[in-house]
Amino acid sequence: MQRTFKYRLYPNRKQRETLSAQLDLCRELYNAALQERIASYKTTGKGVTWLEQQAQLPSIKEVRPEFKSVHAHTLQAVLIRLHRSFQNFFRRVKNNEGSLRTRLRVPVASYAL
Repeated sequence: MQRTFKYRLYPNRKQRETLSAQLDLCRELYNAALQERIASYKTTGKGVTWLEQQAQLPSIKEVRPEFKSVHAHTLQAVLIRLHRSFQNFFRRVKNNEGSLRTRLRVPVASYAL
């Protein structure tokens, strides 16, 4: 049995700004990786795997130094989350389980830091 503990954070102003900046960078990476997957599928007919995208993280950090402030595991978790979203979407399409609009939607805005 797995136990989960939730802790409420009360960050000060500087910590809130840092968390917000890191969340913005994670959001930017997610959207860029999603756009790369869509563009790759449209041009080549094949998608990009999360391992290929993960291999690009060091070069992204060289080009965009602000990504160095985000822990590597956090950036990898963003790409894994995108990968799982694609897996779940295509599983639902294959099994005719319905679209996102027909299911209960719970907004998730959390990333492991």
